[in-house]
Amino acid sequence: MQLPNIKTPLPGPKAKAIIDRDATYVSPSYTRAYPLVMARGDGAAVEDVDGNLFLDCAAGIAVTSTGHSHPEVVQAVVEQAQKFLHMSGTDFYYEPQVRLAEEVAGIVPINGPVRTFFGNSGTEANEAAIKLAKYHTKRPFLVAFIGSFHGRTLGSLGLTASRAVQRKGFGPTAPGVFHAPYAECYRCPVGLKPDTCQAECLGFLEEQVFLHLVSPDEVAAIVVEPIQGEGGYLVPPKQFHDRLKGLARQHGILLIVDEVQSGMGRTGKMFACEHFDLKADMVSIAKGVASGLPLGLCSAKADIMGWRPGAHASTFGGNPVACAAALATIKLLKETLVANAAEVGAHLIEGLRDLAAQHPMIGDVRGRGLMIGIEFVRNRQTKERATAERDAVVDEAFKRGLLVLGAGRNALRLSPPLVLTRAQADVAVKILDESIGEVERAFRLVK
Repeated sequence: MQLPNIKTPLPGPKAKAIIDRDATYVSPSYTRAYPLVMARGDGAAVEDVDGNLFLDCAAGIAVTSTGHSHPEVVQAVVEQAQKFLHMSGTDFYYEPQVRLAEEVAGIVPINGPVRTFFGNSGTEANEAAIKLAKYHTKRPFLVAFIGSFHGRTLGSLGLTASRAVQRKGFGPTAPGVFHAPYAECYRCPVGLKPDTCQAECLGFLEEQVFLHLVSPDEVAAIVVEPIQGEGGYLVPPKQFHDRLKGLARQHGILLIVDEVQSGMGRTGKMFACEHFDLKADMVSIAKGVASGLPLGLCSAKADIMGWRPGAHASTFGGNPVACAAALATIKLLKETLVANAAEVGAHLIEGLRDLAAQHPMIGDVRGRGLMIGIEFVRNRQTKERATAERDAVVDEAFKRGLLVLGAGRNALRLSPPLVLTRAQADVAVKILDESIGEVERAFRLVK
């Protein structure tokens, strides 16, 4: 298979017809980056309705962890669907849900016995974590971070601080959330260098938020992404998580780690927490856990998840078909795909860093495994954000058959299926080389 292989102008005639129908009947709130209308997929390949073939480095926003329609996942889905499609775990029992809870307890970065609540998405997992933290601690307040994304439902939206447009028009969001700076080392919020950093950005939380805004003994939980996703694929130093963990323990605050985007093998380890030797009180999981079927998990220390029957539930959460897909996904991750993400991710990062020597618009390349961010700037010395230029790179890559997405204000994210090969990674680098060069010429950013 030649990949990519673009046969028509984009969008092609069939794609354009579907997009026109969408404009009439579908909510305009969705943020479509480019006019892709998918027909089928296989591994890291996507075919649109006009027969164009694309190399997928977006994976449905880091969701199709085992690639598109992995045969073992499809088989698990079909076998479960032939038995029964649904029997709400809120009111009844079924073995796939119990078995998945057992599997998750064995891999999640939490010390001791673990119990899991089942929802349908990342935002539902975080809603459950918010409620459970308040229920367990009897404390009303929460801390999150600038640049964070934890969901769009009203509770998790109170935590989200990625882009104002996500909050605009919905206020007031859930009250009692305080935000602190995240460890954005390329643009250190307190002006330090990464090699001398001791996570001084957390001084704002200790010396400002906890002194002037909220007493720490009233904070139920700190909610943090181990590697920040929507904020720009930001990788903090280990000191950040060490200091944050110590601060939480000092004040009896629960530590909720949002692994919705960074978990399930994405970073070359099962969970991004493992890069920082970080253990949590609760972990939110979704996206890649079921290879594309809707599933969200809130896992917590067993002694924390002590809420009463009826305190929280979900009709569709832990659907048996989604659980079957998740069990097959975890098996594949353990066998080969976490290791592949580490190996191919390192190869891809090396290739992208080689590009940085050729393209002045690349200010930073960062990531772990196959969770990789490229930050674009207009000037490397001033680090002026190249926002329009980033959008243009995404568009140029699409024209050439590479699917990527933006992250933050001026970064591009690469979050391909974890089945990506080294050869496919090389194709992605080549297309990005061409796309960035075209944009640098158009915006007159060449050396």
